[in-house]
Amino acid sequence: MSAVSKSWIDDLPRDRLIAEFSVWSADLVRLADELARVDPYVDILHIDVADGHFAPAILFFPDLVAGIRKVSARPVHVHLMVADNILPSQIDQFADAGADLISIHVENESIALEALDRLEQLGVAAGMVIKVDTSVKAIEPYLSRLNFVTLLGTAIGVKGQGLNENAGIRLAEAKALISSVGAHGRIVLAADGGIREHTVPFLRRSGAETVVLGSLAFNAPSLEERMTWLRAL
Repeated sequence: MSAVSKSWIDDLPRDRLIAEFSVWSADLVRLADELARVDPYVDILHIDVADGHFAPAILFFPDLVAGIRKVSARPVHVHLMVADNILPSQIDQFADAGADLISIHVENESIALEALDRLEQLGVAAGMVIKVDTSVKAIEPYLSRLNFVTLLGTAIGVKGQGLNENAGIRLAEAKALISSVGAHGRIVLAADGGIREHTVPFLRRSGAETVVLGSLAFNAPSLEERMTWLRAL
């Protein structure tokens, strides 16, 4: 597969929602086929990683990213939901596997600066994720070093939950903080969790540039129709 362009973040669409597809919702038994099926519609592939401690789930591993890298030329965004003590080694492993963007949590505060330094050394784009019960302002000290900011709209690492009632307010607050940073480079604002047909238009109006699509994409009766609708928002 051809390498992802170094300017891929700046090249992401600005006139429509960016299509970020969560591999967690794919048919994992037929993953290569699934990736080929959705490829015409994907801007970013999203890989959740959880250690069973920081988040209750246990997902995914570097070899999966390396395998995806062999069959897809789409940028790979790895979302690390892991404890502080293993975060550095996880960054190294997923960067080596081919991740183009790695997001850590703002709640990894004891090691966040070291983690961002390491991502810069490795030449991997940096993102941060904010849990639903963490103040959005916690992201402010790091913004000048980030390319992505993702706000969770549900409890971490659990599928099938409803969107938190404050999700729109929090997105608007994050958008204002990002706007205040100035032109150091593009920072994409993302929403993850509680992504449903009735919530996506609301999240878009609240400032989301991308929403992490799971079953809404992979289980759509017609993916072409679903994406036509999404891109018109």
